[in-house]
Amino acid sequence: MIGILKEILLGNAKNAIGPKTKRKIVVFSVDDYGNVRLNSNAARTSLDQAGMKIYSRFDLLDTLETTQDLRELYAVLSSVKDMNGRHAVFTTFALPCNIDFEKMADENYERFHYERLPETYKKLSIQQRNAYEGAWQMWQEGIAKGLMKPQFHGREHVNLTIFNEKLKRRDAALLTALKNRSFTSISDEEYPTMYSTAAFDFWDPKENEQFIHTITDGLEQFEKVYGYRSNYFTPPVYNIHHSLYKTLKQNGVEYIDLGLVRKEHLGFGKYKTEFNYTGKKANDGLMIVVRNVVFEPTEERGRDWVAFTMNQIETAFRWNKPAIISSHRVNFCGHIDPQNRLKGLTALKNLLQQIVKKWPDVEFMSADEAAAIISK
Repeated sequence: MIGILKEILLGNAKNAIGPKTKRKIVVFSVDDYGNVRLNSNAARTSLDQAGMKIYSRFDLLDTLETTQDLRELYAVLSSVKDMNGRHAVFTTFALPCNIDFEKMADENYERFHYERLPETYKKLSIQQRNAYEGAWQMWQEGIAKGLMKPQFHGREHVNLTIFNEKLKRRDAALLTALKNRSFTSISDEEYPTMYSTAAFDFWDPKENEQFIHTITDGLEQFEKVYGYRSNYFTPPVYNIHHSLYKTLKQNGVEYIDLGLVRKEHLGFGKYKTEFNYTGKKANDGLMIVVRNVVFEPTEERGRDWVAFTMNQIETAFRWNKPAIISSHRVNFCGHIDPQNRLKGLTALKNLLQQIVKKWPDVEFMSADEAAAIISK
């Protein structure tokens, strides 16, 4: 009972403050596309044999999206239409770059190298032809048809401080992951203020200076990979220092996706708690957007995800707010376990059908389209 009451209060808190609209707008903000985490079943077996832990479902199931992942996702997204005859769209918060495993191997893993996503797909279409042949073409098709709208999620989903320190001391687990063309099951327990996948985590505030280049370069690489400049950003694991907002703004970003209650690391283990809401202006003019709905259909929390998500959408609409649905790619990955993809996409299709049935005047939009309406 206490848990239910807490969820109700949280749901209202996400929607109580900020601009309102009578339009029933639904947005899907889905993190981690374009990112190589786990290479394959064979890689997971090798990691298991090396004694590397599975810390979460991401370590077990999260792979770069395959041709079949995309084909089946597109079929679901295009299966329903809104009041304007428009299908649902995934705003994929995506990475333009990944670790260049081959180049690092050639140099005996002496230092970090990255490659652009099309190059990653080119290699995988040879190494795992059945899974990845034609995948990058599928990506481009999805963008052209408005099924996918990539936005910036960082240059790569890697904390380079942790990565480089472990590399320098020849950390066995990191080297095992790299030799298996993966970046997963990496412990970060010795880093109290950093996650191994949180690109902008730090200990000393001075470390933020190096992120200026990472962001600037990352946005340039994003444009080269996806064909346009990103104006929307969500940091990996939601963590970024506010001093970097200026760099984002200078490089064309208008909207930043942050948590409702955010503990911002100020340095040396000290934090500041801030409350956010959609429409709030951050430093240097960025507009903050807060996701007010959660949909993680393959995460076992003992709940009916479709019903839970529908209730959250209803709360958003009651407060005259767009329903900004937060999710992750792992829910729709089937490379390791096809049943995981089936479960996620079945729930997604059910959710979409219920949305258009309950709200015939619903409008599906990308996150940047909705943000532009909110900002006005």
